[in-house]
Amino acid sequence: MRKFLCFACLASLMLPAACWGADFPKASTEDVVALVGKGGGVLLDARHPDIFNGWALDGLPRGGHIEGATDFAYTFLTCGYDEKGNLEKKTRDEVLSDTLARKGLTPGKRVIVYDTDGKDAPLVADYLRSRGFEDVSLYDAKPWIDDESRELVSWPAYELLVPAEIVEKIAAGNVPAGFTPAREIKIFDVNWGDEEGSGYLKGHVPTAVHINTDSIEPPQVFDEKQRRWVSEEESDSVKKLWKLPDDATLLKLLLDNGITADTCVICTGSEPMAAARFAVVCRYMGVKDVRLMNMGLEGWRLAGYALATDSVKPVPVSDFGERAPESKAWIESIDEVAKKLGTEGFTLVDNRTREEFLGKTSGYSYHNIAGRIEGAVYGCAGELSSSSMYYYRNIDKSMRNGDEILALWKELGIDTGNHLSFMCGSGWRVSEILWYARVMGLNDTSIYSDGWIGWSDEGRPFVTGEPAAK
Repeated sequence: MRKFLCFACLASLMLPAACWGADFPKASTEDVVALVGKGGGVLLDARHPDIFNGWALDGLPRGGHIEGATDFAYTFLTCGYDEKGNLEKKTRDEVLSDTLARKGLTPGKRVIVYDTDGKDAPLVADYLRSRGFEDVSLYDAKPWIDDESRELVSWPAYELLVPAEIVEKIAAGNVPAGFTPAREIKIFDVNWGDEEGSGYLKGHVPTAVHINTDSIEPPQVFDEKQRRWVSEEESDSVKKLWKLPDDATLLKLLLDNGITADTCVICTGSEPMAAARFAVVCRYMGVKDVRLMNMGLEGWRLAGYALATDSVKPVPVSDFGERAPESKAWIESIDEVAKKLGTEGFTLVDNRTREEFLGKTSGYSYHNIAGRIEGAVYGCAGELSSSSMYYYRNIDKSMRNGDEILALWKELGIDTGNHLSFMCGSGWRVSEILWYARVMGLNDTSIYSDGWIGWSDEGRPFVTGEPAAK
């Protein structure tokens, strides 16, 4: 894995110059085993998020992380970050402070930081020292990983999140052995707008075909007086909304872009949420092998790979083939959700901001009804914006540690033993959350795609305010 440190980003951390390259005590395998077994400290994996998830990269024979370890990847420190224009209005330092808190990392604890290249762990250790951590040591995990008797932990379906390194090989025509049984792999760049307006022509993964999200969700017209979907010619009391069309329209979209049930589809783009939206649609329509590039284009840039600026045109096909039998389970309709609400073994998870959930705002400039579906359980997504995934991503746009997501859900009263149907405003945020749930092995999950906007536009009952205490 090629690593290019963003020194401008590192400088923004304002670490003392003398701290760089400082010596740290070396931990032994026995120290690691004792720390994990007895507690009282934190074992920290400083390597790339994709290796932590389960991919064998950097020439390692195995991927995954040491059981009991949490993650603080070097990419958290080297990734690009918009200090002023980010959705949560947080500085990098504030985001990293939240990250430390979520992982139970406090200055008084003993911390062992590990890597396999001798570069990632010192970088993270230096950062911890700058934050007042004193008991920090380094561990070379390569002997552990080389020893097959030592256990490593991976997410059950980590393959659903593909590293930029693997995508780069595929784009160059070098498909890793065993990557997919599909005969054909196609890469897509998913974003709103045409090729020029979306930024596609300024840079995309080589060979990627552009998908305008308006083709996934063609703008539809809703008559607010009649409370029904109409054509623009039918009424003058209309507003445009974006929601998934019927299956026939989605099938045409896939065929026009050369996608069949047996195509391996890799979804990329600057915004993982948009890529996840298309990925979920592809699975719903019956494509058997769909992947999401972890971290979006940020991961590509961090790896130092060049972006392409050409226009790649798809070759349409006419026969989709036999769709995957479980495909329909990925997306539930409004009627299906209404029927299941309140039934045993079903949980509707509301992944919006707290303000949206309480009915203080709709979250959308084009929608004026605020509230929530009664019986839905708050599952959060971001804090300030209906486009934020703050509780489900790391600062580098990688998937948040699955153990932390599970702990969050437990704290919020979400029973993962139930069927979980995720909803937000219109299906975007929950597409990414559903993908992460599947990565974590939670297959009894789906999204209610039309979300709050679809529910409230149909005049269905809703509530506002704080939920009654149970």
